[in-house]
Amino acid sequence: MLAKFGRRIAYKIRRKLGLKAIVLNGIKLTTDPQEVPLGVRKQLLQKQYEDQEFVLVREALSPDDKVLEAGAGIGFIGIACARICGQDSILSYEPNPAMKPVIEKNYALNGMQANLRSKVLSTTTGEVEFFFSEGVLSSSLVDRKHGGATRVQSDAIADVVEAYGPTALVIDVEGAEIDLLRGCDLGGIGKIIIEMHPHIVGEDKIEDLLAYLAGKGFSVRNRLGKSYYLAK
Repeated sequence: MLAKFGRRIAYKIRRKLGLKAIVLNGIKLTTDPQEVPLGVRKQLLQKQYEDQEFVLVREALSPDDKVLEAGAGIGFIGIACARICGQDSILSYEPNPAMKPVIEKNYALNGMQANLRSKVLSTTTGEVEFFFSEGVLSSSLVDRKHGGATRVQSDAIADVVEAYGPTALVIDVEGAEIDLLRGCDLGGIGKIIIEMHPHIVGEDKIEDLLAYLAGKGFSVRNRLGKSYYLAK
């Protein structure tokens, strides 16, 4: 109770100070309200942004891994991956054009350069319908009724996996994970760190996806909330 109260007070202090950047788990990130959406900024100032995924990435990855990230957000998890594997060993996808300068700034704040494609990673190449949310966190290939649809450029995950040859996937795609992981050859991939979204797609589809991955040789090594680390 005291710890929770202390976190709340610390958040209020950070918010009042109008901080333009914050260090989260050793990673420097912009909190400039002109750059970062309100919901993301709140989580950053609370020091609770993507904390579960961060723990699993640190547990799962090793320096010899090569990472394909779908749903880069503001770049925090990608930077965490790059610190383990090196910036040349992570390829990130983020379809929201508003996030591109934020991702690039956050990488620069940490002395790195993003290997970023401003496209959506999907099951097809070309153009797909994407639903943008003003708060960013809910943007998805799945219509969550949080924003309007637009056409965005997409790369097929099968083609990217074949050409890039990742050993690990890091996925946070707001429900699109159900189809995405069935859309490529998982033979050369040994690790998957993924945030599931049962509130979007339903528990039955999550269980079905986990069963599919089990059939491909993956088992759940750790789970924190909705985030899973699976490995062969």
